[in-house]
Amino acid sequence: MYKKLAYLVLGFHGCDQDVYEKVIKNNESLKASVNDHDWLGHGQYFWENNYERAMDWAKEQSKKQNSHIKSPAVVGAIIDLGYCLNLMDNLSINIVKNAYDMMKKDFELIGKSMPVNRNTLESKDLLIRNLDCAVIQYLHNYNIQKNEDEYDSVRGLFYEGEELYENAGFRSKTHIQICVVNPNCIKGYFAPIIRDVNYKNP
Repeated sequence: MYKKLAYLVLGFHGCDQDVYEKVIKNNESLKASVNDHDWLGHGQYFWENNYERAMDWAKEQSKKQNSHIKSPAVVGAIIDLGYCLNLMDNLSINIVKNAYDMMKKDFELIGKSMPVNRNTLESKDLLIRNLDCAVIQYLHNYNIQKNEDEYDSVRGLFYEGEELYENAGFRSKTHIQICVVNPNCIKGYFAPIIRDVNYKNP
């Protein structure tokens, strides 16, 4: 009953300047990410209401060897989340837990090992989310096979980064991430602008 989120959100996508030019100037759409380690499954990824985090991510990526980001940029998007798997409400959390349980049984039946989430050499955070991605994709496929309503988007809160201070419950890179599964959720792209410091932010 409450899975349709009745509001628009602003999303920000960190990328290379070349991608920015194609989307903003040539009216192309962002491509869906289909990596096995995507945090929220396959789709178009955005930081919710967080331009700075999107730009920081793009800058971090540009410093890595063989990165496809050479000149960091950010594309803005106006997003209708539609029928959303919102991992900040109890119903969605339980749905994902049930999907995991079903997937685990299927893997046991065929004698296959479950995917795992893991960290990287640069971070203690679980940045490589093969398990989470597999569970979300399993849920999407289950809905298709059972003719259930398909999710338009997936939304999750992620605690990431260092503690803000000793024994803090807050992390320096905590953010809300959106994965758009249905591209029609994106009502428009825009070029983010810098705030005019002579005026207050309304």
